Amino acid sequence: MRMLKISFAAVAAMALLGAGAAQSADPVRIRVSWVAPVSNWASILMEKKDLARNLGKSYVFEPVRYQGTPPMVTALASGELDIANLAYSTLGIAIQNAGLDDIRVIADEFRDGVPGHYTQEYFVLADGPVKKPQDLKGKVIATNAAGSAVDVATRAMLRKFGLEDKRDYTVVEAQFPTMRAMLAEKKVDLIPGVLPFSLDPELRKIARALYTQREAIGVTEMIVWTARKPFLDKNRAAVVDFMEDTLRIVQWYLDPKNQKEAAEIAARVTRQPADRFGWLFTDKDYYRDPKMIPDLVALQKNVDMTKDLGFVRSNLDVKKYTDLSIVEEAAKRLK
Repeated sequence: MRMLKISFAAVAAMALLGAGAAQSADPVRIRVSWVAPVSNWASILMEKKDLARNLGKSYVFEPVRYQGTPPMVTALASGELDIANLAYSTLGIAIQNAGLDDIRVIADEFRDGVPGHYTQEYFVLADGPVKKPQDLKGKVIATNAAGSAVDVATRAMLRKFGLEDKRDYTVVEAQFPTMRAMLAEKKVDLIPGVLPFSLDPELRKIARALYTQREAIGVTEMIVWTARKPFLDKNRAAVVDFMEDTLRIVQWYLDPKNQKEAAEIAARVTRQPADRFGWLFTDKDYYRDPKMIPDLVALQKNVDMTKDLGFVRSNLDVKKYTDLSIVEEAAKRLK
């Protein structure tokens, strides 16, 4: 009996030590990428950190900015990034070209071209020589990164008119904030307009939309959240907590009664007047699913297009690289 009591005491002590270790364990660091301020969730999540109930407990959040989605693939491969908001165009590149076959689509960020919502515009000078897509032959086109969503959409559109990169036009890379000036100074002949930059009043004074992304490629599952399976397996509980907080914040932003405050947040983040953000999280914005569930049918079609354009070697089944169980589990907590 005495030995039994000692054994029970030892077990109890070990349990207490284990509980103490669990409580003192450092929160999981979750690094999430973004490109365009306000349009990408990671750029504004912490503006509503009061809604992030698990922040600092099971996880800490670190937003990381990139010029475009292609550099995120390198960051994922090297372990410098945990969740990447990849474009449909970069997903296949990550899986096939970079060999990240353990990557998983875990959530939706936004879609372009959904009827009743915004679709990206591609701008030329209003008084310039380019009147139709065919006129871009021999011209210079700006993109944020080769293989990005806007880049692939441009290539798809111009191919309809028999124009191919390098043979018929030149592509240069630039950051979105610099593109208006490049167009105004006639350094380039076409720029992609992504929110919020496409609604810049100064851009609208000098430019007009030559075509839209909906006209180029239809409905686009533009940006999806992705992570590598080993990271998800190791840190599943923390990632579910993070997604729970993210969903709570996303649904706050998408609630029409919060639009005025959301515009004020956007103004603070971008250092622009709040009255420029009356479109934000309305039907004048991209479509954003409140449950962050991607349209896998659209995503499959979009990924197939990247193969047709030569960015990836072969077709891939996006469902094989999708795991929505985390966001679905997180959503159940909000009910």
